[in-house]
Amino acid sequence: MELPIIIQGGMGVGVSSWRLAAAVSAAGQLGVVSGVALDASLARRLQLGDEDGTLRQALSAFPAPEVAQRVLDRYFVPGGIPADKPFRPAPLLSMRPRRHANELAVVANFVEVYLAKQGHSGVVGINYLEKIQLATPAAVYGAMLAGVDYILMGAGLPSEIPSLIDALTHHRPVQLPVAVEGSAAGEAHTVALNPPDLTGEQLPPLPRPRFLAIVSAASLVSYLARSPRTCPDGFVLEGPTAGGHSARPRGKLVLDDNGEPVYGERDRIDLAKVAAAGLPFWVAGGQADPRRVAAVQAAGATGVQVGTAFALCRESGISPQLRRQLLQRATDGQLAIQNDPVASPTGFPFKIAQLEGTAAEDGIYQARARRCDLGYLRTPYLRPTGRVGFRCPAEPVDDYIRKGGAAEDTTGSRCLCNGLMGTIGLGQRRAGDGTEPPIITIGQDIGVLTELHRRFGEDYAATDVLHYLLAAAIPVADRTGPTRSALRWGLPAASVEEVAAAARARPSTAASAANPAARRSSGEPPHDGAPPLPHPAGAGPG
Repeated sequence: MELPIIIQGGMGVGVSSWRLAAAVSAAGQLGVVSGVALDASLARRLQLGDEDGTLRQALSAFPAPEVAQRVLDRYFVPGGIPADKPFRPAPLLSMRPRRHANELAVVANFVEVYLAKQGHSGVVGINYLEKIQLATPAAVYGAMLAGVDYILMGAGLPSEIPSLIDALTHHRPVQLPVAVEGSAAGEAHTVALNPPDLTGEQLPPLPRPRFLAIVSAASLVSYLARSPRTCPDGFVLEGPTAGGHSARPRGKLVLDDNGEPVYGERDRIDLAKVAAAGLPFWVAGGQADPRRVAAVQAAGATGVQVGTAFALCRESGISPQLRRQLLQRATDGQLAIQNDPVASPTGFPFKIAQLEGTAAEDGIYQARARRCDLGYLRTPYLRPTGRVGFRCPAEPVDDYIRKGGAAEDTTGSRCLCNGLMGTIGLGQRRAGDGTEPPIITIGQDIGVLTELHRRFGEDYAATDVLHYLLAAAIPVADRTGPTRSALRWGLPAASVEEVAAAARARPSTAASAANPAARRSSGEPPHDGAPPLPHPAGAGPG
């Protein structure tokens, strides 16, 4: 399988739809669907009536027809629910999910990947957040049942995912560790999945997808690559300008005059150290320029991951009206993207497009009743009784404090789950106060939007983005020297020096063959233990 040069970012919720991923994959690069909240989005789309029948077509291909039928019976509404009727909710995530919750999650992830893989022979990936641990086993299994080729994960340190994938390849029971606030050292909490309980039979082994860890520091690359138990098949290195969540700056948090985190030299990713791991890597965040593609390739990278440029193409899952507004504001030079340090319940900085009529406006968000009824970003915590509870700083303040949360955590916290659903036209309908307002996230490097609009117009396609980005890409056979390649594209001297230094540190073929991922694929047993965990502040959210 030839590695892609371009990875289309897995933007959630539903922005990286199956239509977008299919378009990118059909063009020979890696199309990625977002795996966040697919259970809720499938449930809502079925309640809207599945007018063109695509969802039911995909459900008919699920390997356990009785499971797919139960999902249909529970959520499908012929002709769709009335416009003023609220959506029936999907089950909240829990430590011990009920059968119908696991069935919906498995089926929803299957459907999205299955549809993305239709009509072409390209590769398809799915993107998850490590932060949403309770959803991971069922979601990953559903994607693998559909033959997903790549799994990507950020928003934490995904050290357990290679072992999870290995087990699910053979339909074995899995238990994924869950971080629970207030737990004593050594106290284990897990969420479990037994695949035969869902499918009703033992299926043949599944093809093993490649796993890419999304990180924001070379130290995390070194940590994950040291043990076959934790080693991914490659990395996405995400910088702070990328859309969605980003890692916190290293050291003491300093805010600029706009209230945004200040990133410094310590937050730069050392590409030479990354290249020394001997694994493929892609660079993300502000890379949507053909010269940057060539530069990172010359530094040893396979290519780049790009999100924002695809977020506003015609195949994007963003509602068309919002997409047009965003592109118009961007091309007029009037679109601001704020990296808000407190908006996300995760505690990670989060990029929010400042667009009128959305929850980015304080007035609109303050008028919204606080609630937490989707719950993907809730934090598990240990109650005084010893049982696990859940809290979210975006829920009603009194509820959060009653659960032991600090009142200051709630200031500025926004309900991303409901807001991001609103961005793709699936916002919950509320009695008395209308539909949930959208929250839109894209990257801060939006100059590419003006360039794409100039070249291809306001309704540009995913293939237009690829044609633009690949104009200067260096085929593997032609990568003859890092400095020459960098100079070819007129990059600043600092970029040339960084490229050359990284290339000098690139490992030999022998070193690459000795890396843990190669050992795992050759059948060598994994180490019993993993190396000590590095400082978590560098974990890339993705």
